[in-house]
Amino acid sequence: MSTNRRKRRLRRTDDEALDPIAAVANLFDFSLVFAVALMVALVTRYGMSEILSREDFSMIKNPGKDNMEIITKKGDKIEKYQADNSKETGSSKGKKVGTAYQLDNGEIIYIPD
Repeated sequence: MSTNRRKRRLRRTDDEALDPIAAVANLFDFSLVFAVALMVALVTRYGMSEILSREDFSMIKNPGKDNMEIITKKGDKIEKYQADNSKETGSSKGKKVGTAYQLDNGEIIYIPD
């Protein structure tokens, strides 16, 4: 009987389930999986899969508005251009006279306002 009790005690002390650090490691693994799943969900939801591809692209956010942004990707470099519409900077004055669109075949179409 004494050998059975001794074996039970040894099993309990060697058991990894009783290790408090094992639970922290499991939480860390779960948080990594959750973060990757969240990033994939956001990329697919907002149609931003072009950012992860190797192809070059241009994207226009809020076209025709004051807070319009142009995002371009060439190779591994991503650039973001935001027009400065403040009246304090820049000495020239002007107005919007139309909109230009570039088609998939490279042709540019200008539409006057």
